[in-house]
Amino acid sequence: MKYKLGFIFLLFSVFGFGQSETTGKINTVVMAKYELGYALHRPVNTKEKKPLIVFISGDGEKGTDIEKVKIHGPFKYLKAHKLDAYVLAPQCKEDENWDTESIYQLILKIQKENKIDSDRIYVTGLSSGGWASWNLAFAHPDLFAANVPVAGFVDLIQLEKACEIANIPTRIFHGLQDNVVNVNYAITIYNELKKCNAKDVKLTIFDDAGHDSWTRVYDNPEIYDWMLKQIKSNTNK
Repeated sequence: MKYKLGFIFLLFSVFGFGQSETTGKINTVVMAKYELGYALHRPVNTKEKKPLIVFISGDGEKGTDIEKVKIHGPFKYLKAHKLDAYVLAPQCKEDENWDTESIYQLILKIQKENKIDSDRIYVTGLSSGGWASWNLAFAHPDLFAANVPVAGFVDLIQLEKACEIANIPTRIFHGLQDNVVNVNYAITIYNELKKCNAKDVKLTIFDDAGHDSWTRVYDNPEIYDWMLKQIKSNTNK
């Protein structure tokens, strides 16, 4: 089903210290009003176009305390490391589920307000955020230079459309002992992508990991090094 976007109210606040970060909210109407909080990390040099990493957190980070989205993932990594990129982390309200079109509208807002390299926009997420990461890739396959879902599930209807995202470089991570989101989701979508002759897709299953397979992924510089090397004009355009 396609939703028609009615109107958008933008509310945001800005503060800076050290490496620049912003928090804010975007209100969208996609059938119903939907408020989305977010945190934005800005690189040191904002005069030149820089890549954008969109990180989508899981159910444990829902709420209105924006600091929650910094518990895991790239914002946690940034506490001890540097990334020459913008990092955007939306936050889902406690009693709601991810609305991927609202995240898309937020990405457009950040693009408009900052110097973002449109050929280097990456999406990644953990658990329910991994589901949102898949859904964003399916909904807007021309937007992303890479997709990194971690411990995420995939809707059946999306599995049937796997070939639509076969050109997006993808790294899938999951724990073999995950008792929240079955590892078969990762295996199935990987196999479907391979059937579509996906040129750059890799599945990593951690034998000793449960649902938290994301700590070792996001704490490791390798995933950021890989993402930032992906350029859309050379891959999925």
